[in-house]
Amino acid sequence: MVTEMTKYDFILMSGDADAFLAKLQQVGLVDITRSVKPVDEQSEKLALLAEIYRKALSALKQVEPAEFAEKTYGDLAVNVLDTISAKDEALNQLAQLRKELEESRPWGNFDVNGIKRLAEQGLKLHFYKTKVVDPAWKEQYALSEISELEGYTYFVVVADSEEYEFPLKELPAPTRDCSSIEKEIKSLEDDVEKYDRHLAELKCHEPDLQRELDKLLSKLDLHLAGVAGEKAAEDYLTVFEGFVPTDKEAALREMLEQEHVFYVADKAVVDDNPPIKLKNNKFVSMFEMLTDMYGRPKYDEFDPTVFISIFFMLFFAFCMGDMGYGLVLIGASLALKKMLGKIAPLGITLGIATTVVGFLFHTFFSVDMLTWSWLPEGVKKCMLPSQIAGFDGTMVLALLVGIVHICLAMIVKTYQSTKVKGFANSLSTWGWTLLIVGGVIVGGLALMGVMDKAVTKWVIIGIGVLSALGIFFLNDLHRNPLLNFGSGLWETYNTATGLLGDVLSYLRLYALGLAGAKLGEAFNAIGVQALGDGGAGWIPFVLIVVVGHTLNVAMCVLGAFVHPLRLNFLEFFKNSGYEGSGREYHPLKTEN
Repeated sequence: MVTEMTKYDFILMSGDADAFLAKLQQVGLVDITRSVKPVDEQSEKLALLAEIYRKALSALKQVEPAEFAEKTYGDLAVNVLDTISAKDEALNQLAQLRKELEESRPWGNFDVNGIKRLAEQGLKLHFYKTKVVDPAWKEQYALSEISELEGYTYFVVVADSEEYEFPLKELPAPTRDCSSIEKEIKSLEDDVEKYDRHLAELKCHEPDLQRELDKLLSKLDLHLAGVAGEKAAEDYLTVFEGFVPTDKEAALREMLEQEHVFYVADKAVVDDNPPIKLKNNKFVSMFEMLTDMYGRPKYDEFDPTVFISIFFMLFFAFCMGDMGYGLVLIGASLALKKMLGKIAPLGITLGIATTVVGFLFHTFFSVDMLTWSWLPEGVKKCMLPSQIAGFDGTMVLALLVGIVHICLAMIVKTYQSTKVKGFANSLSTWGWTLLIVGGVIVGGLALMGVMDKAVTKWVIIGIGVLSALGIFFLNDLHRNPLLNFGSGLWETYNTATGLLGDVLSYLRLYALGLAGAKLGEAFNAIGVQALGDGGAGWIPFVLIVVVGHTLNVAMCVLGAFVHPLRLNFLEFFKNSGYEGSGREYHPLKTEN
């Protein structure tokens, strides 16, 4: 949910502004309305310096520490970046030299000056390679074979005429022999080792770099807040605008009373464009990073994270659809917990969901668990049937989940529209929701036999009449009825075609799960063929199955992340009317 905000206007003597902002920074609660990018020369310098420290830290995180290092080095960040730059330059030169060495290797070690002396005497060397040397060439030309390498014969032809011709394409003449190139390569390799040792020694200063970066970011944040103030009374006064969560403002007011600061506080409204702070439970908060990928809600919008947490998890598990793959995700997330950081709990949660759904789909590493004779019948009865009404059960379930997802989006849109615009100005939205959601509910009850045909008929007629009134005649109470009718027809066309495409989009859940299952089955089949009658066949069997399913898990995870995200960002957000144009709550604080 979106945290309620209180808007504050602080009115200060201009000379007291910097000291006041520093105290606000210590409190760490107030989001001063300010730029997030450099706005003057001072902020540009601070941002540039912070970027240097950030790059240095990023580079050091990939370096193994030295066993013993107590040295200190002037400007650490610049030292790290200079060393990285020198190492990269040396590696680039090494790559070029190794390529040159491969080109010169067939010609071996030779005297470069000797070639120049021959050229001065009118004797030019021509370099060639071929798979078969024609014996006639040796009779017609001064030809000398140099080496044989990878099926090719390398040879040189000496010519003293400008009209010289040869039936092969000439190779570039080597500029250096192998030994001189190898010496230079060895020297550069020593330099790279020296740079690596130096970086390993600097690794112990990583905490110092982090502290300096934190100080720079805090200083930059404070400066940006300071220049954001509006001057008044011929620059004698400075006014700052800020926002603080309503449930946290008691601590702020205590500080303001102690400092005798004049301020005006009022409940924030949408027109103030307050920052957005999301407040969710531990489970839902894991998915806030997905909401931020699209954009935080506006102050008067609903928080979609709770819906994303349920449906993204369900769709992800649907796309994976394998109990074994779910267990792999759980194990990988636990093993890489330190590396993944905040993403690890999300990985474990998605792994658990995949394990449960994979069990319901009776699939374990692409093997149908219903074929296991040792599995109790009571357990098998908990699994979903392979066929529903003569169709593939997974496909039918994907469409049903999609219909529920879209219906929920329309209900949310109706609630949000009524909340913001009022009931009278939301009759068109109510009409569409009643028609589609009501129709789905009544149709479902009729199919289950809960409602008989006569009742169903009259309920459908009633829903149709009420929906038509809202869609065609009451969509805008302040507009000509004929215009309302025309607008309703156009909206009907767009909604009908759009909804059909939206529902069919959920078939991707079935398609991705099916593709992963079939690819896993293929690896299993190849492994069984390699196994044969057993014996030494176990080795290729294990290699094929392990490597194959590892690749399959990696591809399935990629698809299971992208496509469920698309279904939430496009289908759900479009039908719920979500915009996501809010700005993130970023309080002025010492730790950035």
